[in-house]
Amino acid sequence: MLKVDDNPVALDLREAELSPQMRAYFDKCVEKIGFVPNVLRAYAHDNAKLEAFAAFYNDLMLAPSGLSKLEREMIAVAVSAQNSCFYCIIAHGAAVRVMSGNPALGDTLAINYRAVALPPRQREMLDFAVKVALTSYAIDEDDRAALRAHGFSERDIWDIAAVASFFSMSNRMAAAVDMRPNAEYFNMGR
Repeated sequence: MLKVDDNPVALDLREAELSPQMRAYFDKCVEKIGFVPNVLRAYAHDNAKLEAFAAFYNDLMLAPSGLSKLEREMIAVAVSAQNSCFYCIIAHGAAVRVMSGNPALGDTLAINYRAVALPPRQREMLDFAVKVALTSYAIDEDDRAALRAHGFSERDIWDIAAVASFFSMSNRMAAAVDMRPNAEYFNMGR
């Protein structure tokens, strides 16, 4: 059974005094999805860190990009699966299920993205994202050329790398503090 309590991490950190902007952000989460994601609650021990995390996340995942929001979520799941990040696999797997309307897509990406029958463009995107997460030192011009050959722009390549890098960092942080997904994620999109 999933442990659910008032503390989203294994550390004894208490919520700081949040800025009106962050308080409004939490209220918006409750309005849109019915709860405040535990990742935000975890960062709430330090308002400055919470603001920085939320701003960077929102820019990477929600701002205009040549990548769809679903594709960015797919990157989050594929990278998080490679890093065995319990929190992000569950939370972003739910987002993929909801956005795609396909429960099998989120779950299969979480187990093995290579088992999903994806268009070649998305497969190349995920191959590159996983390479960023696991062996970024081995990326060379051939990898970027393969993305260009599938229609990705220079900005798209940057965005794939940025999302993969952000989730690699977030995965490591979530593991280090034993961040637990909200129970609500498990039933979303099913």
